[in-house]
Amino acid sequence: MREITYLDNGATSWPKPACVQEEMIRFLAEDAANPGRAGHRMAVAAERKLDDVRAKLTTFFDGSDPHRMVLTLNCTDALNIAIRGVLREGDHAITSTLEHNSVSRPLQTLADQGFITLTRLPMVDGGFVDPDAVRKAITPKTRLVAITHCSNVLSTIQPAAEIGRIVREHDALFLLDAAQSAGVVPISIRQMNVDLLAFPGHKSLLGPTGTGGLYVGERADPAPFRIGGTGCDSSTPTQPHLYPYWLEGGTPNTVGIAGLGAGVDYVIQQGPEKMLAHERALIARLVSALEGDDRFTILGSHDWSRRGCAVSITVRDMAPSEVGAILDSEFQIAVRPGLHCAPYIHQELGTFPDGAVRISPGPFNTEADIDRLVSALQQIAL
Repeated sequence: MREITYLDNGATSWPKPACVQEEMIRFLAEDAANPGRAGHRMAVAAERKLDDVRAKLTTFFDGSDPHRMVLTLNCTDALNIAIRGVLREGDHAITSTLEHNSVSRPLQTLADQGFITLTRLPMVDGGFVDPDAVRKAITPKTRLVAITHCSNVLSTIQPAAEIGRIVREHDALFLLDAAQSAGVVPISIRQMNVDLLAFPGHKSLLGPTGTGGLYVGERADPAPFRIGGTGCDSSTPTQPHLYPYWLEGGTPNTVGIAGLGAGVDYVIQQGPEKMLAHERALIARLVSALEGDDRFTILGSHDWSRRGCAVSITVRDMAPSEVGAILDSEFQIAVRPGLHCAPYIHQELGTFPDGAVRISPGPFNTEADIDRLVSALQQIAL
């Protein structure tokens, strides 16, 4: 395999800590039976592993009940469970132009069907949702406010606690998309008044792909749309209304969840604050090198204390796809060009339809990786 400088951790983290691979191999060799589907020791061990990971994640995000930590296929799956599960015909939902398509598309589909009405708030100040705009948009029919915690294009961290307080005051539900924040940006379900927290396992939690979760607060009770076998009750004609199985029909990705648990352990041991500081320092090094060079435009707010671990740029007179292809083929550097599954924000930024080049370092990147990228960009920019 060729040596590569990987700066696409916003899509999925790589490499994974060695402990993730080791735990997945161990689990697959020793305990990978179907959890809860039998009383033999392997099935019991598999169920225990799921429960352990649920408890670990619930504590990590300051939830109150591990049984309400639903293990999902990914963050998109979690968001669909939440959105399609809580909205009823005639409801009103609020979201923003900062959202990933995993939020935008389910909501827009329901709106296009005439099932709900939808308000999409514009960003302000280079990439933020204005809490006062949320307050003004709420109507008596508003059931759900769905907002990203950290933009996957601009890495701007939203005022989730303030938004959550406003949503709670109006007795609506608050869905927080933590795809880009879970694992590095502090999240407290209780302090932020989050009713539904959706997150992936494969990004900053450092687990494998095919893992994620949805924490369902006590004020929410989504209807299931994946209905099937469970490990708790085979006798009822419909899905048993018992968490987490209410929303977990079918055999779960036990091997992946075992790896996710190891990834969470690694994050806790290293310290999310330390990891965030490391990745922000790499972004600061990149920005410092490109600022003042008129060949490059750095998108979004320059208040770096309110941003996460990614930066998107455009290169003068070059399509983002061209920049990404050259970095890959000529310099062995992996970045993410394009619209980043977030077309509305690129429309506001004026970068639609080509998008931008996103650079997202991770915990294993170094200053040398950033310097290699800067040198490459300076060579290829016109």
